Amino acid sequence: QVQLVESGGGLVQAGGSLRLSCAASGRTFSGYIMGWFRQAPGKEREFVAAVRWSGGSTSYANSVKGRFTISRDNAENTMYLQMNSLKPEDTAVYYCAADRAVVIVTTPNAYDYWGQGTQVTVSS
Repeated sequence: QVQLVESGGGLVQAGGSLRLSCAASGRTFSGYIMGWFRQAPGKEREFVAAVRWSGGSTSYANSVKGRFTISRDNAENTMYLQMNSLKPEDTAVYYCAADRAVVIVTTPNAYDYWGQGTQVTVSS
């Protein structure tokens, strides 16, 4: 049973930083794409960033490029999202997800497994 558990969300002032973690269990994730998505109230879930578990290639949404960094620790089966220079528009529930694929896609429907989400609130 694949389980993804996010942590690290919270309330931060604009310009601040947070680091989200996604602890993955239930299988080995080589051959998977691991991604971060977010969903703000009244909006659709949107792609934030993704990483190939094997090889480490990454992709980012334009809105977070240069501010967010995705990484993974293979030994700990954990993925991270370092978020710097946070803006009020980054406020959302952040989800981690896993897609059994070799090519990074940004469509939420492509992902097979999801965590429960962690709230990030950025105050102005």
